[in-house]
Amino acid sequence: MDGRNPGNVAGGIKAAINNPNVSDAKKDELKSRLDNEDFTPSVDKNPNNVQGGVKAAINNPNVSDEKKSELQSRLDG
Repeated sequence: MDGRNPGNVAGGIKAAINNPNVSDAKKDELKSRLDNEDFTPSVDKNPNNVQGGVKAAINNPNVSDEKKSELQSRLDG
């Protein structure tokens, strides 16, 4: 993908699909691209950063109790 961040590329395509100024033909083309291309990152995530994000979400008062228990089981797992 020419060294571009796959997540950013997918996000740009999604934004264009929801943009009212983009033609329907182009939106169909972009939807097809989104369905057919692989936008997974080529580099694995740093496990320590993931664990830190999970811990931060568990302590965030804006996260639901249901999600917190799901995250806690992931952390314990």
